[in-house]
Amino acid sequence: MRTEPRNAQPRRLWPWALGLALAGILLSLAIWLVIGRLHLLQSGAGQVRVTQSVVVQQVEKVAKLVSSETTLRDVVVYENTWYGSTKKALVVVTGRILAGINLDKGSEVRIDDQAKHITISLPRAEVIAIEITNLETYDEQRGIWNPFSPSDHDAIYKLARQKFAETGNELKISDTAQESASELLQGMFSTDGYSVEINYR
Repeated sequence: MRTEPRNAQPRRLWPWALGLALAGILLSLAIWLVIGRLHLLQSGAGQVRVTQSVVVQQVEKVAKLVSSETTLRDVVVYENTWYGSTKKALVVVTGRILAGINLDKGSEVRIDDQAKHITISLPRAEVIAIEITNLETYDEQRGIWNPFSPSDHDAIYKLARQKFAETGNELKISDTAQESASELLQGMFSTDGYSVEINYR
């Protein structure tokens, strides 16, 4: 945009230019926060430096982001024999599996500014929680002197949790969460010449 060379005009425009520049900076920072980009601090010499607190914050965000919830439905067959009297039950179980990285088990971040190398140590991804949301009994056969009791229903609940844990391992839900965490952390911190090493223990 062309402007006429008047002496008063620069004085009128510089507050607007400064305001637009500040708005642009704030907008950029907001976008970085939304997409979880790396926050970088500038040293006096203009050298980019990654801080420990920034890395820890981003690791926490990634750990929450890669947590995955899977809804499952499966059949549990329960059988119990007592003195020749057998009781059986066929139960359809619905539940949820939550897998992710449990940072309560500890994490470690080491930054080598000279070599521009970041080492992040995390606990391995795992099944964090199993929630049984519904149990539907489709077939229940009582024994002659072996009726169902509350302890049997507890045993069925325990079997359902074990079966869901096995299914979660077969589906490799934890592996998927771990791979996603590695990709996100690599993408966040592999900038401005930094290399990233991620270890799972």
